[in-house]
Amino acid sequence: MAAPPGGRQDGAVETGAAALAEVRARIDAIDRQIQDLIAERARFAHQVGLAKGPLRAAVEYYRPEREAQVLRRVVDRNDGPLSDAEMVRLFREIMSACLAQQEPLKIGFLGPQGTFSEQAVRKHFGHSAHGLPLASIEEVFNEVAAGSADFGVVPVENSGQGTIQSTLDMFLTSDLRICGEVELRIHQHLLSRTGNLDDIERVYSHPMSLAQCQAWLRQHLPGAERIPVSSNAEAARRARLADDAAAIAGEWAGHVYHLRRIAGPIEDRPDNTTRFLVIGRDLLPPSGNDRTSLLVSVKDQPGALYQVLSPLAQHGVSMARIESRPSHEGLWQYAFFIDIQGHVEEPAVRAALAELATCAARVKVLGSYPLAIA
Repeated sequence: MAAPPGGRQDGAVETGAAALAEVRARIDAIDRQIQDLIAERARFAHQVGLAKGPLRAAVEYYRPEREAQVLRRVVDRNDGPLSDAEMVRLFREIMSACLAQQEPLKIGFLGPQGTFSEQAVRKHFGHSAHGLPLASIEEVFNEVAAGSADFGVVPVENSGQGTIQSTLDMFLTSDLRICGEVELRIHQHLLSRTGNLDDIERVYSHPMSLAQCQAWLRQHLPGAERIPVSSNAEAARRARLADDAAAIAGEWAGHVYHLRRIAGPIEDRPDNTTRFLVIGRDLLPPSGNDRTSLLVSVKDQPGALYQVLSPLAQHGVSMARIESRPSHEGLWQYAFFIDIQGHVEEPAVRAALAELATCAARVKVLGSYPLAIA
């Protein structure tokens, strides 16, 4: 007897549906296992907190060097299909939630909400940390120094626009230490209330963001007024007040201020990245893959800079970056901000700094901290 028309196709559909149901059941079982393991990890993390005794604040439970070691092992174990960055993000969130069982960390950043600084906070500390938006980089330093914030996150350099001088200047007088770094890929978007490019007559943004998008603006909005403001989030706040205004900001700012995306990414350079520093009150132990930042004031004499750099070369210490700023200690006197590879407790670094101290007017270790991860 012949099979009814479509019978073979119906059978294939039933087989496919059964296979899909089996896959979904397996995913559900894996989800239960993941949830059980996360809960178990949280219980052990709580035991670690209890073993440390009656500490006074969340910052005393948090060990950045230990977190860096855990995340490096995550990267080393990762065979895909998720990227290293995605795996690191997931584990950061798990560790953030586990730490928040004791008490959420309080992290100061350059506000208002919606800035790239806030994105850097979330990337480094996870969403369980409590963000404190502040009005200026100086205020971030002050709140951390006063203990009102456990850590601060401040921008220090952009791959296209160079150094943020106000951050370096704060280290000339501050006793805070650098406890970490965050590298954030910066994607700029044109955002507005209507989402229509033809409506736009003026564009608000931070001066650095306006500079990063000059070519796109010349091509697509040649007649629009460009108005610099204190932050991209402030630009988004202003753009939501008028149909003919737009902001250049990150996507997160669009979500915070309920704006529509007209275009993006619109930055001129595809590798646009900003490096942020995590500032705190204490020096960190070694993590195994560290960077040390120095503040060096030179004596006013011939060959002073050579004398500063020579001990690093002699002891095989690699220099990653050098930047000069007026030292504020006298007319035409300069201080050098130097990043070197290694931790201050490593023998080669310790020997180089001891020799450097004999030929420099001042050597200050701003911090030894784990290199940025994913």
